[in-house]
Amino acid sequence: MRPRRGFDQTPEQPRVRINEAIRVPQVRLIDSDGSQIGIKARDEALEYAWAQDLDLVEVAPDARPPVCRVMDYSKYKYEQEQKAKLARKHQSTITIKEIKLRPKVGQHDYETKRGHVIRFLKNRDKVKVTIMFRGRETTHPERGRSLLLRLAEDVKDLGVIESEPLQDGRNMVMMLGPVKQALPKKDEAEAEGETPHAEPASEAVEAAAATEDDSAA
Repeated sequence: MRPRRGFDQTPEQPRVRINEAIRVPQVRLIDSDGSQIGIKARDEALEYAWAQDLDLVEVAPDARPPVCRVMDYSKYKYEQEQKAKLARKHQSTITIKEIKLRPKVGQHDYETKRGHVIRFLKNRDKVKVTIMFRGRETTHPERGRSLLLRLAEDVKDLGVIESEPLQDGRNMVMMLGPVKQALPKKDEAEAEGETPHAEPASEAVEAAAATEDDSAA
């Protein structure tokens, strides 16, 4: 009996071996419901899976013999892609923007720079604020610190100080980060629904390990 899908075509370096791509003579077979069938010849395991209109999927290639599970691979792959997509959705990428000021910055320039900082924080970016001293300005670092703290106060609704003003040669640096926001109720519900469950592959490996331990005992 041939497989119900076109897996007879040569796949391009599959990450998971399925059906006829499994080349070992024997496998430890796990049924679609998670129950262990035992060690079977590879061809016998294939026939068993195809008789249920399902696939034979190698889930633990390093085991001896490798562990294979009967499953609908297309459905399993789709579910994994959806979970990965949901995980990426909840990931936040933080980038660091930099704003440079002079200790004697004019009011107009200050407001312009502050506007940039506000825009960056609204985009959930971190902001590195640098005060650049020249010549004798280095003898009055308190002016730079005062300016940095003034800026932090002006944007406190959007950002918090992650790194206090610190003198670095002729510069003084402060790091601002976006304030942490509470998850909306919808996101909280999704987060609660994301309680990790053992994947079919993981279950199969654990089941196989348990059987090997019993056998050893």
